[in-house]
Amino acid sequence: MTETRKAPTGILGFPTAPFNEQGNIDEQALAANIKFLIDSGLSSIFIACGSGEFHALNKAEYQTMLEVAVAVTNKKVPVYSGVGGSIAEAVELVRLSEDLGVDGYLILPPYLIEGEQEGLYNYYKTIVGSSDLNAILYQRDNAVLQLPTVKRLLDEYPQIVGIKDGHGNMELNLELTQTIGNRVEWLNGMPFAEITMPAYKGIGFNSYSSAISNYLPHVSRLYFDALRQGNDQLANEIYLDVLLPINYIRKQRKGYAVSLIKAGMNIMGFPVENSVRPPCVPVEQEHYQQLKNIIEETLEKYPAQQREVSNS
Repeated sequence: MTETRKAPTGILGFPTAPFNEQGNIDEQALAANIKFLIDSGLSSIFIACGSGEFHALNKAEYQTMLEVAVAVTNKKVPVYSGVGGSIAEAVELVRLSEDLGVDGYLILPPYLIEGEQEGLYNYYKTIVGSSDLNAILYQRDNAVLQLPTVKRLLDEYPQIVGIKDGHGNMELNLELTQTIGNRVEWLNGMPFAEITMPAYKGIGFNSYSSAISNYLPHVSRLYFDALRQGNDQLANEIYLDVLLPINYIRKQRKGYAVSLIKAGMNIMGFPVENSVRPPCVPVEQEHYQQLKNIIEETLEKYPAQQREVSNS
């Protein structure tokens, strides 16, 4: 990969879509969210993707979110948009993203239909071929590419710079990473990616999308640095103290992968209400209090001004 054809690495930022009391995008809250992620050292901003409730945005709201992201980042870090839906809609969003000045895009799974590999190849071919922007393919749900399809796309389109995995098939991941190597960047996109990162790190995944970075970025950074530096004791402590308890709450209700982020941000005092659009549901009071307790205990044991990770 050349410098211009390089996907973001490290901890990837996925802002939410904050809504005001009228149910519209709160641009100031979104700007604060993005600025916080950048100031916390995250390597990139992925706007209007899963955490940003791509599924629930109209085109005007989508455009607003991209415009805010491009303005706030001001080229400090790369900005990637989420695109998907029908082929026509995905191509339209790619072109809009290009016009607004984003650096690339993440292709979300197509709606409903589970296609054959040839159908998926043509879906991605049509989208990626519509622009010279950097593209990242997303393995999850009804869009899981096998090795021959991936190789075919990579041979034809140099603008594909990354593959994000949210499917969790480690046999397939090994087949892909060992065969394709560093032709692309490998991104862990599993729900609450910190939970699976110890396994993904060992097979060539050097990046992950972080949900808790929206409210506990220093913990995500401390954990990631511990993994990279081989500090297994600290990584395991954070895993048991913070990650597993939060993940337990996340699994209590469908859609909590999105709404629990907003709850955590709300607890930390960010201007984001505990509100999501259907079919997601807001975090229930019992679970909200459980998350609040975990965050308070985390901040006590792992304060924001945590010392640098060492192996001593």
